[in-house]
Amino acid sequence: MKLELGHATLEKRYKRFLADVILPNGEKTTIHCANTGAMTGCADAGSIVRYSISDNVKRKYPFSWELSITHEQHMICVNTIRANQLVEEALVNRRITQLTQFTSLKREVRYGEENSKVDFFIKDSQGKDTYIEVKSVTLLDAKQGYFPDAKTVRGQKHLRELMDVVASGKRAVLLFAVLHSGIESVAAARHIDEKYAQLLLEAYQQGVEIIAYKADFNLTSTIAELTLTHQVPVIID
Repeated sequence: MKLELGHATLEKRYKRFLADVILPNGEKTTIHCANTGAMTGCADAGSIVRYSISDNVKRKYPFSWELSITHEQHMICVNTIRANQLVEEALVNRRITQLTQFTSLKREVRYGEENSKVDFFIKDSQGKDTYIEVKSVTLLDAKQGYFPDAKTVRGQKHLRELMDVVASGKRAVLLFAVLHSGIESVAAARHIDEKYAQLLLEAYQQGVEIIAYKADFNLTSTIAELTLTHQVPVIID
């Protein structure tokens, strides 16, 4: 995935969807933030913001926050919309080793008893169905990545739905898209959402496949190229 991006310095994030930044010419402006999470460690004042520009004239805030570059020089994709786009690109190019044998792929397919939509639904040549739920991981603590970064009732629901998929005899995959250059493994954030951690362990025990793939970042002054390239460990406890 290639993105044409401007850059600025973060002043503050507020109201969840907005952030104030300082442009290179010293001008202050407000940009849109498409991340509803806590963004812990991803939104420190003074860090570098890389933003895309929308050509939609109806938008109040044409700039969208895409990446953060922290004081430690970690690169983070904070736009959670990009996680599914990167996973789809990796699936189509057969870079997810566990998910290469499919003949059809659909997005946002309704399923389950709790009125959910699965991120991707694939079918292989033998008619085997696989349901894939994607989660973006950006919370870092000492090289360890954690999900979620805030309590997530929606994420809990998705784990229950995936367990029901397995119980019905179909295949279910939870795929963590690691979008932080400093993260080397992924675990449930039990200290943030105990219920999610319990459900993740239960899902693993019941046969939901839990995998994590990490993005590589290639940045120039105007272009960012992101690619899911390699698997990293998931720690289940």
